[in-house]
Amino acid sequence: MAIELLPACLQCGSVATRPGITFCRRCGLPYGDAPRPDAELPTCPVCYRDAEADGLLPSPRSPGFRVSLAVHRRDHDHAPVGDDDWLESLREGDRVRIGRWRAPFDVVRHYLVTGIVDGGRLRAVRHDAIVTAMTQIARWGTDAQILGDEPEWAEARAAVATLMERYHRGRA
Repeated sequence: MAIELLPACLQCGSVATRPGITFCRRCGLPYGDAPRPDAELPTCPVCYRDAEADGLLPSPRSPGFRVSLAVHRRDHDHAPVGDDDWLESLREGDRVRIGRWRAPFDVVRHYLVTGIVDGGRLRAVRHDAIVTAMTQIARWGTDAQILGDEPEWAEARAAVATLMERYHRGRA
């Protein structure tokens, strides 16, 4: 059954398991009702956008339309944020190989999609040449000449810049 036919909760983003269900099993709100004002709203796992106060997100497929999280995620099939199939081919477990370096896959993908480096609370543990390169690119761009630059960081920036270009080029 198509996602559009099943109601979705605007607070948590979950979809009804079958037709006829009127309340979300996860948060208890009737499907289609506005989220509670103090609720933590869902985030798209594809593009990392947060739902707005009404629980809806902009449609990646149809600009100007606002849709539930379930429809928003489905729309990414027709409007991908980058070439995730290719990025997955570089994956080694929970890390990704970029040139001769390895970095946390989730951090790299988040950066490629949003341009924001967020290693989370464990950033100090995950910090390596690739995360440093992403931070430097976010701050100064891909062609920056950095005073006191380390050769390792310059090589990592070049590898990340190449990765960014290929990822955003899309599926070949």
